[in-house]
Amino acid sequence: MINKDIALKVAGVELMLLADKAIYWPDKRTLILADLHIGKAASYRALGQPVPHGTTLSNLARIDLLLGKYTVNEIIFLGDFFHSEKSRNQKTLQALLKWRLENNTLKCTLIRGNHDLHAGDPPEELNFEVINEPLYLKPFAFRHIPQSEENCLVIAGHVHPVYRIKGKARQNLRLPCFYMTDEMLLMPSFGEFTGGHEIKPNQHDKIFITTGQEIWQL
Repeated sequence: MINKDIALKVAGVELMLLADKAIYWPDKRTLILADLHIGKAASYRALGQPVPHGTTLSNLARIDLLLGKYTVNEIIFLGDFFHSEKSRNQKTLQALLKWRLENNTLKCTLIRGNHDLHAGDPPEELNFEVINEPLYLKPFAFRHIPQSEENCLVIAGHVHPVYRIKGKARQNLRLPCFYMTDEMLLMPSFGEFTGGHEIKPNQHDKIFITTGQEIWQL
């Protein structure tokens, strides 16, 4: 069945897997996003490679749509907020500051990822709480790098999971997915222009594929 979102009971808690590659935790009024890689396109352009413009504004507009649809008090970013030091150009920072001022009552928590260690934390003006992994909010442990945690189900990013759907005549399609095992739930990358890693699930793993507009379980 294809949906805009899927309500899922995880470790006794209801989470909503959203077609736009995010998780909403209704009881906590919390939105969870992984791997925005803000400024990645700008970083590539700085290296002389022809890549799309406008990915940062697109990411922020998508977040705003989710904030308009769900009651959200906090966003937890599961690492890799900026892509690199070159991401922190004036145009990108101005767009982020404008968005933050428009959402100034929203708590924003960033769990540092591997790219954040090189790109640096968000500027103070963005008023983010920045921490090292993991963040424990029982029954979950939020991380950037997937790693098992005792007595917690891990929700993590970093991998950018995608699943290959095979069609006829050698046609196939790679789509972002949520990938759930007994120990963890891996989130797709929220950011535009971020690529993905094709996963090979085991028999009992759960796969939730998304087009960005619709989501369904295999």
